Amino acid sequence: MAALPMGMGVLTSKTFAATLPPLSEDAPNAKALNYVKVAADAADHPAFKEDAYCDNCMFWQPNTNGCTLFQGFSVEAKGWCQSWVKRPG
Repeated sequence: MAALPMGMGVLTSKTFAATLPPLSEDAPNAKALNYVKVAADAADHPAFKEDAYCDNCMFWQPNTNGCTLFQGFSVEAKGWCQSWVKRPG
C-alpha cells in the first residue's frame, strides 16, 4: 500500500505527458528554430542533413514525443529543426 501513491504519481505524469499538445510550425520558438512537421520540407535549409529527424535527435523524448527544446509540446517523429543533433548510439 505504501508504494501506491508513488505509483499513481508516475501514472499521472505519464498520462499527462502522453497528451502534450502538438507544436505548431507557427509558434515563435518553432519559427526561431525552423521547425517543420515533415523533415523533407526543410531540405533546402543549409543545416539540413539527410535522415535527420526528431526521432533520432538527442533532444527527442520518445516516451512523450516531446523535445527538450520545445517544453510542453509534442513534435512529429519525422519532423526536423535546425538544432538537430544525432542521438548518440
